[in-house]
Amino acid sequence: MSSVQVYGYRWVVLFVFTIINIILQIHWLTFAPIAQAAQEYYSVSALGVDFFSIAFLAVFIVFCIPSTYIINHFSLRTSIGLAAVLIGVCGLTKGLFAESYTLVVISQFGLALSQPLVINAGTTVAVRWFPITERATATGIALLAQFLGMIIAMIVTPILIDTGSPGVYDIPGMLMTYGVASVVCAGLLLTFLKNKPPTPPGEDEEERFNILEGIRHMLKNRDMRYLMIVFLLALGLFNAVTTCIDQICSIKGLGFEQTGLIGGMMLISGVIGAGIFPVISDKLRKRKAMFVPLMLLSIPGLVGLTFTTSYTNMLISSFIFGFFFLGGSPILFQYSAEINAPAPESASQGLLMLVGQMGGVILVIGMNAFGMMLGMYLFIGFSVINIVLAMLMEESKMIQVA
Repeated sequence: MSSVQVYGYRWVVLFVFTIINIILQIHWLTFAPIAQAAQEYYSVSALGVDFFSIAFLAVFIVFCIPSTYIINHFSLRTSIGLAAVLIGVCGLTKGLFAESYTLVVISQFGLALSQPLVINAGTTVAVRWFPITERATATGIALLAQFLGMIIAMIVTPILIDTGSPGVYDIPGMLMTYGVASVVCAGLLLTFLKNKPPTPPGEDEEERFNILEGIRHMLKNRDMRYLMIVFLLALGLFNAVTTCIDQICSIKGLGFEQTGLIGGMMLISGVIGAGIFPVISDKLRKRKAMFVPLMLLSIPGLVGLTFTTSYTNMLISSFIFGFFFLGGSPILFQYSAEINAPAPESASQGLLMLVGQMGGVILVIGMNAFGMMLGMYLFIGFSVINIVLAMLMEESKMIQVA
């Protein structure tokens, strides 16, 4: 086998892709840990506040396939650069017009348009710049960045709105802070992102299907069909819990600062897990053998989040759930890219995100309509179903022969 060359600049590309992921996730969950404060400030219902998050999920469903087409027919710099412009502009207008609920919602929709262009490009960045033995690691770092953004939203947002006066919240100041950060992150990406290295990072490159061919190819794959069900339930579960975290915690008598720390703990442990498990997966050249045990180990954390009312126990449960559930998710994305080749990587990731966002919209609306705790009980059952489906999948052949 002839040697291939990899370039150190791949880490620069991954870094700027990472920071744009971070700021995007901050905008998604900005109001999740401060839902009660936002209700008071904007004089809207709980669902009115959840709508900021639902907008991201709903727009993704509509623009998932078009964004995948853009990623595969234009350069990474063009597609992700377009997303960066939207993030910079709409992030800033969100801060400039923070006192208007309507204008903040419009800005949120603009930010939501950028999300599929960024999220669906994760595995494409890994394939364009990294050898196969580093791709789960690269995908993990990109996903880790999303967790970091969520952590900032969960922990920093309550701090930024705290004026020290009961019932008085500095929501405009918080949104302007994130708006300026959006402009800076967008500028860094537009300056340093490159489309691809001078030579491919591996010898596994082959001609790719177009988008429609790729989707047909994936839907014929039994393991991909199982994986889509897993993401419908699992990513839907995660989206619902993160969106409704303030309402879930308020039922247990916790304040918004405690809520932020519980949500942050889940994401911090997810960052730790995402920094460990994909690396192990690459070293062992195993995908299924990694993600099945991780899914099983996440269930005690979900059970704790559902049934415990103690703040300390909620923190512990949140850590366990995030560490195993979120820590193993990059392996699932990379597994999908490998079992679906030669379908475009952005198409496989986009399809999984599509069904996951659909699950999130359904579950968030359902939890608001029928009760938060009923949803949590159902999530435990969903996790058991996902483990059964995961056990039926076959191991990735691509990583084994690399």
